Amino acid sequence: MTVAALILAASTDSALADVEGQPRVRRLADIAWAGGAVPIVVGAPDPDGAVARALAGAPVTYASPAPAQSGPVGQIVNVIEAAVAEVRETDAALVWPARLVWVDPETVTSLIEAHGVHPDAVLRPTFGGEAGWPVLVPLAHLATLRGLGSGRMPEELIDDLVGAGVPEVRLDLGDPGSTYDAETARADLPPYDGPRAPVSARTHEWGDAAADVVDRADADDADDRANGGGEGPLEGPALAPFAQAEDSEADVD
Repeated sequence: MTVAALILAASTDSALADVEGQPRVRRLADIAWAGGAVPIVVGAPDPDGAVARALAGAPVTYASPAPAQSGPVGQIVNVIEAAVAEVRETDAALVWPARLVWVDPETVTSLIEAHGVHPDAVLRPTFGGEAGWPVLVPLAHLATLRGLGSGRMPEELIDDLVGAGVPEVRLDLGDPGSTYDAETARADLPPYDGPRAPVSARTHEWGDAAADVVDRADADDADDRANGGGEGPLEGPALAPFAQAEDSEADVD
């Protein structure tokens, strides 16, 4: 079971916006890696190589944007194809707009584990009854996704998939980062409230919403996390080779 993380930014500025001293895409790559997503693919315009520089040393593949006229669905499919080219065994993908910067690594882990229980379903994390991101899409439904309208926004595309008969499972993971984006400061997030029951046979140790994502990256040491300890973000292979991004901006944010 291989689940990719697709980090999508509509513009270079969106990809590189500062989040507590890190560019968004680098922060999200660290979260995705800590949560167990492989491969991690970033799709964003990068006319001068600034996005690639921000990702240097991270376990990430860069994907140049699809033509702007293909719309959000074209951008998503383009990055899915880059993920499959990187790891042929990829069977699902987390669609992750770059504005969702506060997602907890445990949410990524829970979605991946839930995919093993519901392999054919679109999986959405929820917080306070509201559906959030990232959304796990099984690649068995890629043909259906390709056929959706280029004018549809990401939220509408997920609704369209479900409307086309793809099963959906919503998971109450108690992570405010799944619904609150970069417009909300981390200090202003509601408290983290872990799920009432594990989504799989594994029982999680749920992190503190106020804890730094780097502290939570060591998922095997719950006591360290609870006390503010833990190791730094996981490192992986260097940035994969990539073609220079087109000047046109992607339509997914």
